[in-house]
Amino acid sequence: MEWDTGAAAWMLTSASLVLLMTPALAFFYGGMVRGKSVLNMMMMSFGAMGVVGVVYVLWGWSMSYGSDVAGIFGNPFDQFGLSGTLFDADGAAIASPLGNYPQVIDVAFQVTFAIITGALISGALADRVKFGTWIAFVAVWVTVAYFPMAHMVWGGGQLSGAEGSIAAAIFGTTDGAANTAPIDFAGGTVVHINAGVAALVLALIIGKRKGFGTEAMRPHNLPFVMLGAALLWFGWFGFNAGSAFGANETAGLAWVNTTVCTAAAMLAWLVTEKFRDGHATSLGAASGIVAGLVAITPAAGALRPVTSIVLGVVAGVLCALAVGLKYKFGYDDSLDVVGVHLVGGLVGTVMIGFLADEGGLFFGGGANLLVIQVVIALVAVLFSGLTTAVIGLILKATLGWRVSQDVEVGGIDLAVHGETAYENLGGARIVSEVK
Repeated sequence: MEWDTGAAAWMLTSASLVLLMTPALAFFYGGMVRGKSVLNMMMMSFGAMGVVGVVYVLWGWSMSYGSDVAGIFGNPFDQFGLSGTLFDADGAAIASPLGNYPQVIDVAFQVTFAIITGALISGALADRVKFGTWIAFVAVWVTVAYFPMAHMVWGGGQLSGAEGSIAAAIFGTTDGAANTAPIDFAGGTVVHINAGVAALVLALIIGKRKGFGTEAMRPHNLPFVMLGAALLWFGWFGFNAGSAFGANETAGLAWVNTTVCTAAAMLAWLVTEKFRDGHATSLGAASGIVAGLVAITPAAGALRPVTSIVLGVVAGVLCALAVGLKYKFGYDDSLDVVGVHLVGGLVGTVMIGFLADEGGLFFGGGANLLVIQVVIALVAVLFSGLTTAVIGLILKATLGWRVSQDVEVGGIDLAVHGETAYENLGGARIVSEVK
């Protein structure tokens, strides 16, 4: 078989860009915490890379894209260890169903999505959880929540446009496909709503940091935050434009939409901050960037650039307002995963129903697409919430989530990892003791 080397090269590049997003997230989150826990925060992202990278090859791909089980997940044993995924019985490379390139490239691309989704949750848990429990959680959560969600949305399950899906049940089918299919171009439900709901549930189960709401917990390194945001924006082109599965016009549209939505969201966040607080901050700029990236993720291939700007403005304002809800309702979402990823994911997913070039309410498409987008968003919230609650409560009763209060106050880096990011936080003492 003659492969499309251009498409193959683009997809491998996109996979690499998405993989970069998790170390970028480590900088973004690491800069937002206090100096005594920056290494632990960054290690939570790197730990997710290690765990998910292994389990995805073993059963994650199969659970996402293997033979269907009740429209909820793929059979984990169907392609366990990528059996039958890479080569056929004659030893020839299997082609991707999404393009004229080897299917192994799809595996490379999809594993990076699973990695970043697990890592996103860690931002809600800063300063207070056991590293071992976090690693166990990531392994179980991607198995029980992420892989099934990926199957339901992208693998022909209940949240897709397949014949047996929820969309088909609501509006019927034609030639084996739902008459009105949901749109999730690159992971509004699978990645952002999924991770955002999980973050909220865990924040409620684990409880607040000592001093939450009564003492300042300011970011210790804003240049880290801005560096992380910049690298996330760069990597997101692989996330969104790569989801076109080829070097084509859809990839170009997704690239432009990603840029303008993100730019508009950043500006909208800054304006909101200026009116609310009197200052437009670097942290606000970085957070606005991520809010725009999140919102455009499900919509990158369905909107035009002008409507992407509208989406960015809405997402920037609503996410900027939403990050304050944790103080009003008393949940400690440390680094605003709920306010940015859950709210941004919901905004992007639902706004497709209004702004989609084909089928959107504002473009004469009627309300069908909007109904479907709301339904899949609600199902994603319920599914992620229930699965995360079960996992979180079991781990609380067995391994335990919280470090001791002394460790939390003194610094989780030194106590858990035996090192600190900065000499004045104890690093010099460690070195002298080793000598």
